[in-house]
Amino acid sequence: MRDRFPLLVVGGLLITAVLGTWLVRGAARGGFADTLSTWRAQPDGARGLFLLVQESGLPAVRRTADLEILQKGTGTPVLLAVEVEGASEEDPDQTALAADKEDGLEDENVPRHGFNRLHVRELNDKETEKLLAHVKGGSALVYVPWGSKENPLLDALGVKLTKADTSLPMRTLVPPLSSPYTLGVERVEARVQAYLTLPEKGAVPLLQDEPLHMTVAAVVPYGAGKVLVVGAPELAMNQALARADNAQFWLSALRALGPGPYEFDEHHHGFTNERSVVDFARRYGLHFAVAQLLLGLCLWAVALKRFGRPRAPPESTRVGATDALFAMGRLYREGRHHGFAASLITKGLTQELALHAGLPAHAPAPSVVEGLTARGREDLANGLRAVVRNAETVSGEGDLKQLASRAAVLRQRIHPSGPPSRALAASTPEES
Repeated sequence: MRDRFPLLVVGGLLITAVLGTWLVRGAARGGFADTLSTWRAQPDGARGLFLLVQESGLPAVRRTADLEILQKGTGTPVLLAVEVEGASEEDPDQTALAADKEDGLEDENVPRHGFNRLHVRELNDKETEKLLAHVKGGSALVYVPWGSKENPLLDALGVKLTKADTSLPMRTLVPPLSSPYTLGVERVEARVQAYLTLPEKGAVPLLQDEPLHMTVAAVVPYGAGKVLVVGAPELAMNQALARADNAQFWLSALRALGPGPYEFDEHHHGFTNERSVVDFARRYGLHFAVAQLLLGLCLWAVALKRFGRPRAPPESTRVGATDALFAMGRLYREGRHHGFAASLITKGLTQELALHAGLPAHAPAPSVVEGLTARGREDLANGLRAVVRNAETVSGEGDLKQLASRAAVLRQRIHPSGPPSRALAASTPEES
């Protein structure tokens, strides 16, 4: 098909449909954020918890800076499903969590969404050191680990994680004793990923699995401060706040931890305090707009090329080319360069036929003749041989015209569409 413009239109429509679908999905409210991010409004986000804390009168802010600089009085950091550098699984045989695969909680690694896989950061060693020093100085911390991997932060607290049994359904958690952290809480319902093994002294269990009597949430002292550790990250998700006394547990636990403000860490969910165009593009879905811009530029570049049959050149171009041709012909006639013109005709014909013989353009005429013969084009081989021989004997304008005529006919025979013409037959070696 010579005119490919319809194919271009169909391809452009398909690409536009695909990019449009991605744009609509990326524009979903809160769907760009990471799992357990307070910006994420999907079931696995923590936007509901952040708004609950705010609407209850507790001071709550989002922190987009790293934790390498923590001044006294900064507040209470809240780390929800933040991965820690140096985490490892002490028991490799524990491979699944207490959740079905369709729930999205079965992996030891935090599920990432979209481009969050590329820019979400772990809590590095320096941040861990600064965070522990901050707590040791008398501050509080809320830490909700994902999975059951051990990490330097838990090791410093003396807390060990044991992966929950995968055959267990959603668990009912109850306070083992009355405390300000569980004020107004009778039972909590959530899927458990890990049970806590607490240090011997000072730790206060807050929630236990009712039939198993295993700890799921506890307050662990560290220096002059304290850390709330919860082994059920689903408890902080939007989908779990409406169950039983889940919401009340968070309100009571945060009030008992301290005055706040409660700084929900978003830096390790991919939200930094940088304001570059690249960060906005990959964070808020502007990369789809950039992709559409690039698509438009590609279509514009392709539109500069014309599809279909070639158009006739403008009148000025045709007249100029004709004048140049006549001027060049007059120079050759006046200078009697008939032999040189014949060599140019022969050279151009040889180069064109060399491509059809499977040879490079600079191949000599004898090699081209052999290549054409090997490919079954004896008519072209004989014609080229005759043109080369006749070019050596050109002595006048009439001979040059006859040579050019035979070369033109031979070019037309490259793609045969009928019986050989008389001019080509006259150029065979027998008649030459």
